[in-house]
Amino acid sequence: MSKPRRNLLVGALTAVLLAACGTQATTSSTVPAPVGPEELAKVVLKVGDQKGGAKSLLTAANLLADAPYEIEWATFTSGPPLLEAASAGAIDIGAVGNTPPIFAAAANAKIAAVSVIKGDVSSDAFLVPGDSPIKDVAELKGKNVAVAKGSSAHGQVLLTLRGAGLSTKDVNLNFLQPSDAYAAFTQKRVDAWAVWDPYTAQAQQEAGARVIADGTGTANGYGFQVAGTAALGDAGKNAAIKDYVVRYAKARLWADSHREEWATAWAAETGLKIEVARAAVDRAGDLPVALDDAVVKSEQDLADAFTEDRTLPGKVDFAKFVDRRFEADLKAASGGNS
Repeated sequence: MSKPRRNLLVGALTAVLLAACGTQATTSSTVPAPVGPEELAKVVLKVGDQKGGAKSLLTAANLLADAPYEIEWATFTSGPPLLEAASAGAIDIGAVGNTPPIFAAAANAKIAAVSVIKGDVSSDAFLVPGDSPIKDVAELKGKNVAVAKGSSAHGQVLLTLRGAGLSTKDVNLNFLQPSDAYAAFTQKRVDAWAVWDPYTAQAQQEAGARVIADGTGTANGYGFQVAGTAALGDAGKNAAIKDYVVRYAKARLWADSHREEWATAWAAETGLKIEVARAAVDRAGDLPVALDDAVVKSEQDLADAFTEDRTLPGKVDFAKFVDRRFEADLKAASGGNS
């Protein structure tokens, strides 16, 4: 649920910058040369989005109208199908949570994470119906748990179960996209649901859902802008992506300092009740951070947990699917906070 005007990656300076930040996925030979305004104006950037996502945010922050290229939006139910589209070249970039890039990497997808935000993990929740006898995660053994496969919630399921001495094999995972999962949850066809905001807030306020665990102490709270490698290798698309991720970072900063305005716009765009939107926005705080070695290590740890759980067939080298070419621009846009 859910992210530039200069190209600093030139010649020897490029090598120095990349070595300094530990980049393993980008070299000067793989970054296209900058393009001029006329060529950029011809670009159609295909952006994958989720309900109430980037398009809503950028519009509310007034950061969309003056984009120097055309944006073509495509809506997805969650991160995994979005990244499938990015790998296939059907879209150029899109925002996802912390787990979809790992599953994409395991499938050797043609994608790279190019920017990151970090949010409040309290919305990454394990929900049960209000009248459920289940009081804690350990009591989920043998129960039916709804989750979107490969989503950030899937990662939360794995880590939360591990913390309770269980594995994903100790529960019956029902792989459902959020809208289908909400129906199954409210009709009590599943015992629990792992999901993210705004679905968490919606289920709490409209269905009386109760949280038995959230991401505190387990989830890393990261969300990524992930681009297709074909788009990153195209000069015009690369320039548009650089501009886009900077706009997205600025929009995230705007939302954090204009929470009521963002909640109102979000509710109007999605049809969510304003109370649901406010609850989700108040605990969001999804702010840009540096795509540094700590982020990569955290994602690697999560990937290793999936491998140990035998959810993934082998080891994933997450660093190979990270590209930090835009870090200098993102840091400047975020006031040095990224």
